[in-house]
Amino acid sequence: MPGPLLATLKGENLSRRPIWLMRQAGRYLPEYRALRAEKGGFLPLVYDSEAAAEITLQPLRRFGFDGAILFSDILIVPYAMGQDLAFLAGEGPHLSPKLVDHSLQALQGVPDRLSPIYETVRLVRASLKEEVTMLGFAGSPWTVATYMVNGEGSRDQHETRAYAYRDPEAFQAIIDAIIEVTVDYLDGQIKAGAEAVQLFDSWAGSLAPREYERWVIAPNATIAARIQAMHPTVPVIGFPKGSGEKLAAYARETGVNAVGVDETVDPLWAARELPAGMPVQGNLDPLLLLSGGAELEKRATEVLDAFADRPHVFNLGHGIGQTTPLAHVEQLLQVVRNWHR
Repeated sequence: MPGPLLATLKGENLSRRPIWLMRQAGRYLPEYRALRAEKGGFLPLVYDSEAAAEITLQPLRRFGFDGAILFSDILIVPYAMGQDLAFLAGEGPHLSPKLVDHSLQALQGVPDRLSPIYETVRLVRASLKEEVTMLGFAGSPWTVATYMVNGEGSRDQHETRAYAYRDPEAFQAIIDAIIEVTVDYLDGQIKAGAEAVQLFDSWAGSLAPREYERWVIAPNATIAARIQAMHPTVPVIGFPKGSGEKLAAYARETGVNAVGVDETVDPLWAARELPAGMPVQGNLDPLLLLSGGAELEKRATEVLDAFADRPHVFNLGHGIGQTTPLAHVEQLLQVVRNWHR
């Protein structure tokens, strides 16, 4: 029997809602901060499979979430494609060489850079209770490409958007290369024990409608179809942050099994406009979790009520903030655990 999270992702509308939180393994936990201080920087943690497994399991021990999300990063894919990856203090990730200045053919793939991630999945799955779902993930091609082209994150993805307008064939080649590695990467995670996978498209909201169709919907549809053909029982969650009203087209056209809803979307609109019966995930504002109090309980209940008539995984609209008090997570869990339709 699948656990409640996996059952929901497969279309069951359970009376009580499963819950996990994006970035639930990480800096808001004192046990994570202690391990990072002992082991060093972020990337060394990701590539120490035993440490990464421990970090993945930490929030499960403390809070008893229904899913464990792999501790890793979406930029492991470009790293495996041959770009150098560094996480600089106070600046975030940097990739080099930047593809705005260099050809894709300049990269020499290093597929062995994916192997330690699979070992992390194996270690975590072996340590989880049967009813807890192991979640793998990858970045969606558009979001990954924004980092590969620009070398780092940006506010509006100006450099990558301009590049895609200027040379759509070259940019399509980058997208296609990311698709190939991402399919292999997710396939490897599933073979190692992932029972569902999520595609993170953090910068989907920066695109105009026609570009959204080409660079968000089409690549995610390709990945979802290929993963589902290889692993028909493994749900694919699509999370195109910032999509707004384009979220309905994404849900209809990508073929994902479930769709993540960010905090800017009215849950009543999402419940009405998304395909009937499609599982949804979300969508509490992470700042409400940071703030806590009566408003947190009120707004969490509103999200639960809005999605009462369809399968719903409770989650945040994006990642948990690093200064979030642990007591507020416990408060949220009590609300979700006590709610039923």
